[in-house]
Amino acid sequence: MPQEPDLDRFQEMAEAAYLGLPENFRRAAGRIDIHVRDFAEADVLADLGIRDRWELTGLYQGIPLIHDSVTFPSPDSPRIFLYRQPLLAEIKTRPDVTLEELIEHVVIHELGHHFGWSDEEMHQLLEED
Repeated sequence: MPQEPDLDRFQEMAEAAYLGLPENFRRAAGRIDIHVRDFAEADVLADLGIRDRWELTGLYQGIPLIHDSVTFPSPDSPRIFLYRQPLLAEIKTRPDVTLEELIEHVVIHELGHHFGWSDEEMHQLLEED
């Protein structure tokens, strides 16, 4: 059985997923910081109303582009968090995808929030594909 990637390797995989996106998409997104943690912090889970820390695989924190202001831009870079342990648990139940594909999916999903898309809108867009 292959060894599970550590936090550093997971970070590399997340950044590679982002860099693998079309350049015009990345340019439109602007600066995005990607962070990998084993689990979401307890206060983040509480704010989201999530009781089981294994349920959250990714999170977008920031002001979506449709709400950001040119006059008063947000001082903080938008951030995407990927949670390693829940993703590793999920991949064990998904023989149809690789870990790299799952990470890419979560990165794209969280970037969708950066563009101001709701979960429902993203599901509709993915179904149209």
